[in-house]
Amino acid sequence: MLLVIAALAGCSSNANRAPIVDRSEAGIKTEAGKKSAAAVEPSTKKIARENDWRPEVHVVQKGDTLYSIAFNYGFAYRELAELNGIKDPSLISIGQEIRLFPNRQNTAGSAAAVKAVEPPIKEQPKLAKYAYSETAVVKIEKIQAAPQPQPAEVAKTAKPVAAPPVVASADADDNEEAALDWSMPAQGKLIGAFSESANRKGIDIAGKLGQPVLASASGKVVYSGSGLRGYGKLVIIKHNKTYLSAYAHNDKVLVKEGQSVTRGQKIATMGKTDADQVKLHFEVRKLGKPVDPAKYLPLGKS
Repeated sequence: MLLVIAALAGCSSNANRAPIVDRSEAGIKTEAGKKSAAAVEPSTKKIARENDWRPEVHVVQKGDTLYSIAFNYGFAYRELAELNGIKDPSLISIGQEIRLFPNRQNTAGSAAAVKAVEPPIKEQPKLAKYAYSETAVVKIEKIQAAPQPQPAEVAKTAKPVAAPPVVASADADDNEEAALDWSMPAQGKLIGAFSESANRKGIDIAGKLGQPVLASASGKVVYSGSGLRGYGKLVIIKHNKTYLSAYAHNDKVLVKEGQSVTRGQKIATMGKTDADQVKLHFEVRKLGKPVDPAKYLPLGKS
């Protein structure tokens, strides 16, 4: 009898009605719209990486140096040395893994981790068993009249799930190409053109010994030395996240690593170190890949 009374008391209470859920077509569309909006930001970041061919890790092969690895992927060698904890850049070994990007991680499934878990809403009345008496009936009625916790109240007491840190992408901005103002690195006759099929990675400009070699665009000197085979005395300038330029076979180098230079600034003098004649070998590299300097330089004025 007491169980029947408890059930009837629960059904007659207006405080514990089941929540109304919108299952109409309009409600479903609204919910789908919210999910689509939440997915826009990760999708945009994914598109930004599509044109970057570089792997996460490079495995050292025979003949590799940290200088050549950095040059071929469009980085400063000191940047890779610091990232990989390499104290002496000249000491790397075959099979060693060189990380190219800091803190690059897969954020797939992060949305599922952040999504809050909603507690189920109890719709049935509470039951209690007492020996039959008028006092027992009063107690049961009080139990059924007690307010139930609502979903909003539960959400206030639930511990928030921390979202994973957003990793800043090191990828290049396509708009950076337009921001660069390129100029000729030296005056002289063009004696060698870029050719991907013939593995000619840049252009060659003939000149006189000691002739000025100029920075083709503003940037920062990330290499100055003779550590790359076939380039002689070499200067590498990093212009932004996308572009490097290289100036090879110099006679004298006039800038130091870490130095900022401006477009047209004298950085070296032309020579023939590791070359068969006096000339400047000039390269433009986009994300480490050699590209035709003719796309950026006014070669008709050389």
